[in-house]
Amino acid sequence: MSHFKDATLMITGGTGSFGNTVLKHFLSSDIGEIRIFSRDEKKQDDMRHDLQERFPEYAGKVRFYIGDVRNPRSVKDAMHGVDFIFHAAALKQVPSCEFFPMEAVRTNVEGTDNVLHAAIDAGVKRVVCLSTDKAAYPINAMGISKAMMEHVIYANARVAAERGGTVICCTRYGNVMCSRGSVIPLFIDQIKAGNPITITDPNMTRFLMNLDEAVELVKFAFEHANPGDLFIQKADASTIGDLAKAVQQLFGDTGTRIIGTRHGEKLYETLMTREERLRSEDMGNYYRVAADSRDLNYDKFVVHGEVKTMADEAYTSHNTHRLDVEGTVKKIMTADYVRDMLADVNQ
Repeated sequence: MSHFKDATLMITGGTGSFGNTVLKHFLSSDIGEIRIFSRDEKKQDDMRHDLQERFPEYAGKVRFYIGDVRNPRSVKDAMHGVDFIFHAAALKQVPSCEFFPMEAVRTNVEGTDNVLHAAIDAGVKRVVCLSTDKAAYPINAMGISKAMMEHVIYANARVAAERGGTVICCTRYGNVMCSRGSVIPLFIDQIKAGNPITITDPNMTRFLMNLDEAVELVKFAFEHANPGDLFIQKADASTIGDLAKAVQQLFGDTGTRIIGTRHGEKLYETLMTREERLRSEDMGNYYRVAADSRDLNYDKFVVHGEVKTMADEAYTSHNTHRLDVEGTVKKIMTADYVRDMLADVNQ
């Protein structure tokens, strides 16, 4: 019997890339119901019709709720009878958050707080929240809002644990290939149009993972979490220059054009800070960073010996395993979107 047998799972932001991949993993399982909670009625209608056409025997498991995580009442109204939540709703494009930072705050910070309060009040058993590498040492509005979101998660996890109720944890991962707003679909579209692909900085490095790996990370966190834990997947990385060459190997070389770094971009990303690494646990393919369980009464804590507040280095896209061009080709070929686009080209 699985954890999800006959259970009700709610996915916030469920019409996005992550939500669609969750459906692929769970639709034919013994899960009882999957609730898609989002604010875009067009995407919900498209998803509903796609499910009815492709998976008519399972489509009845999926129910759709129009709402916005910014609106506490709409979240609360969708929460009745929910056992588990994957919280994926977010504003996640770096440039747009730079220009509209308060919109990022309202969705990523206040929206998360709304979801967690509703989950605790409704007696939801477990909540897994999705964060990003940009929350570690953040320099842009999106990353700062996600970093604040993580602190909201830990604060609510502490409250829920004190009540002996909902277990709340967090996952953090890097660039998900071919998700909404990511660079690989842009490169492919530029090549198909016969235009040179645009590169910000060829030496910039990014973690690479596919959507299936993102779902597996969330499932691992769901199964192993203590209140307030942060889970991080060990991930390969490549330079943006090598990623561009890999896409061109598959779809054709139309040349490149360097356009410079966009608003709020880093040279490399960090998945685990030096401070977090000090209290991390290596779990094979994943790291678990335990919650800081101290309270504000520091007089209770007596430190003996040397005080150490951070590890020697963070876990970044510069010091993880670096893929070459051929390795990057193999990696991006694990993405359904890339395989589908190649099939179209070769027809």
